[in-house]
Amino acid sequence: MDPLTLLFRLPLLPITGLIRLAEIIDDEAQQELQSPLALRRALEDIEEAQRSGHASEDEVAEAEREAVGRLTGEQRRTS
Repeated sequence: MDPLTLLFRLPLLPITGLIRLAEIIDDEAQQELQSPLALRRALEDIEEAQRSGHASEDEVAEAEREAVGRLTGEQRRTS
């Protein structure tokens, strides 16, 4: 990198670094959301809540749809 270019880019380096960090965090979050292990944990938590009586059948069905929707990449529509 030539010194003149470095002089102009130097003030932008913290912003560039912050943007790159945000991209890395976003990638990791997407991988976690779409991980089969995360889906399995969510479904096990739902099953446990149902067994303990903390969740109704409707809540269990909705939570299962959301968990599977995360894995398939479906977006939940709000009306």
